[in-house]
Amino acid sequence: MRGTSRASLAAVEERLEPVLTAAGTRSSVLGEQLFALVDALDSSAALRRTLGDPSIDGDAKAALVARLLGPADPRVVTVAQELVRARWSADADLAEAAERLGFHAVLASAEADGVLAEVEEELFRLTRALAGQRDVRRTLFDPAIPGEARGSLVDGILAGRGTAQTAILARRAAVAPRGRRYVATLGHLADLIAERRNRQVATVTSATALDAAQRERLTQILSQAYGREIQLNVILDPQVLGGLRIQVGPQVVDSTVLSRLADARRRLAG
Repeated sequence: MRGTSRASLAAVEERLEPVLTAAGTRSSVLGEQLFALVDALDSSAALRRTLGDPSIDGDAKAALVARLLGPADPRVVTVAQELVRARWSADADLAEAAERLGFHAVLASAEADGVLAEVEEELFRLTRALAGQRDVRRTLFDPAIPGEARGSLVDGILAGRGTAQTAILARRAAVAPRGRRYVATLGHLADLIAERRNRQVATVTSATALDAAQRERLTQILSQAYGREIQLNVILDPQVLGGLRIQVGPQVVDSTVLSRLADARRRLAG
């Protein structure tokens, strides 16, 4: 998102937080209704253009989105109306903002339920379980497979284990990937959880397990580098051969043997 969209999103997020606090564990219902708005925007370019057009009267757009959402919770309608009254750098940013608010609503439900840490761990375990399952990852991103079928696959993987909020988020990531690969959406959710907990998530990929001292030292180094508390998630992948691949948000530090070999091949080819 560019500056105008970021400012609009921040303003709506600030107004949404007291609503989520008041809704408590019911925030997940608000989140799923916001996802319905995202689906409507994604399915109609004309609707996106209309609701994201700054030249169209805000009240007219607010009335349109109220009709669109119909029997949704009035608090969701109010948030949606604030979204369409705001200014966006691109109409696609409106749908992205609605999705982000939906994710935050589900996470706020987990926070109110006292299980946000469990959701974080369960999503990370799911990410780790999919690391060696290329065919499954491909299926979860395949647009030729109906979204509900992809959602059912995730339901089968979870098999009823974990929190209700994890089930909602993991299923949503499969049903509506919105151009992201499944594991990328899980990583995005991890970042949102860290944001709610005022922490940054570092995902470390290593060929071998890190012992407690190594994890603590790496956490200290990254915390000092980023100036905030770091949550360290470690993924084991024997294919990296050696070294570490560290990703913090969009930044990647790749010191694996595999990466160095790839660099060498590129230099030779050049």
